[in-house]
Amino acid sequence: MAISDLELPTHVLGFGLGTAQQLASELAVSVANALRGAIAERGAASLVVSGGRSPIPFFQRLAQQELDWSRVTVSLADERWVPVAHADSNEGLVRRHLLQERAAKARFIGLYQAAPSLEEAAQLAEQALSELPQLIDVLVLGMGEDGHCASLFPASANLDRALSADCPRRCLPMQAPTVPRQRLTLTLPVLASARLTLLAIEGLTKLATLRQALAGTDAAQMPIRAFLREPLEIYWCP
Repeated sequence: MAISDLELPTHVLGFGLGTAQQLASELAVSVANALRGAIAERGAASLVVSGGRSPIPFFQRLAQQELDWSRVTVSLADERWVPVAHADSNEGLVRRHLLQERAAKARFIGLYQAAPSLEEAAQLAEQALSELPQLIDVLVLGMGEDGHCASLFPASANLDRALSADCPRRCLPMQAPTVPRQRLTLTLPVLASARLTLLAIEGLTKLATLRQALAGTDAAQMPIRAFLREPLEIYWCP
């Protein structure tokens, strides 16, 4: 099975790459071009990325792209509620692998906040995110084998709120099925505001998950479906 075998909606584009390195390179070029366009048009650009291990090669290639990084604001689609120095921190990952070289000049807005509770941390993240442009220029998502994206997990207590089109919050606390369970996520209205949304996935298992997502409409069951309703570019490699 290849991505070309999927019946994608007309507003969804699929790009199949041969290797993870090719995916990282193509994704970095696409993101950099979009950021340059935003800077040329509006004088500034915003980029929201996802964490995990698979984006590392993409981050490293994007950091080498020539553009005016001092005009770019970078933030996260979601975060594990762990200190930045923790191995599971998405902010730590971004700082080590993306905010380097030319990209070190970018402004970063993190989600992690030290607080007595996850809800209080989400409130503090909400305040920090007031500095993020209301319309994100570029959003790069990943997807789990259960169809989650960002930290929008099926069956999480706050999922309905986070997926609501009129949710007034930018950030909500979420509970993941795996450790570390306590998470922070941007809500659908914020994520869906992106002018360009890209989904990067690797492997046949993720492709099968995408096929399943395309076969239904219930976003509560598979949250990635909320993003398949809008223009989207999918980058996949075996």
